Amino acid sequence: MTNSATTTLILIRHGETVWNIESRFQGHFDSPLTQRGREQIKALGQRMKGLQFNELFASDLGRTVETATIITGFTGHGVQTDPRLRERHYGVLEGLTLSEINERYADILDRLKTNDPNFIIPDGESHYQHYMRNIDFVEEKITDKNGESIVLVVHGGVLDNLFRYVTGLGLDHPRCITTLNASICILRYGFFYGTMRWVIETWGDVAHLDTIGRYVGLG
Repeated sequence: MTNSATTTLILIRHGETVWNIESRFQGHFDSPLTQRGREQIKALGQRMKGLQFNELFASDLGRTVETATIITGFTGHGVQTDPRLRERHYGVLEGLTLSEINERYADILDRLKTNDPNFIIPDGESHYQHYMRNIDFVEEKITDKNGESIVLVVHGGVLDNLFRYVTGLGLDHPRCITTLNASICILRYGFFYGTMRWVIETWGDVAHLDTIGRYVGLG
């Protein structure tokens, strides 16, 4: 982005899934939204009817596509998907709970706890690989959209990567944020505090879920 027009990213985490409430690692595997998850996104869709934005992109996994489809039923936009917006590939851990991972892959879990960004999960990917995949999308698809507002429907790990991207937080630093299902985060790139930079306007806003249950789930 080369001019001073402010570009906005509106980041949405998908609605609650069956595997979220079972605390299973989803990664590239998939699990449908729960009924509560669909109600969360309907409430979000009602709220987003009042937001002005140009395009909506989503991860191509089922839980994000379902989320995006519900939203666009309220806003009238089309859904564009891209696999680079997927959650981290957790390889052999996908579909398992933490207790099951402790029983079968305690050594892998120990490596994950070190926050080594270059550790590649067997049959999966490293945090670094996931980060670069996500940021490749942002820098290719978003940086040429000066002055536009873009919605991304993504996953908890993708939101963590985008938080690190705009704040400069290292990949070896433990995750220090939570993002609830169906939450809204707003990032802006423009002329702030004397220079062109990213700023976080809103993080993890769930005001639209005041009457709907919430759950902090994986992926």
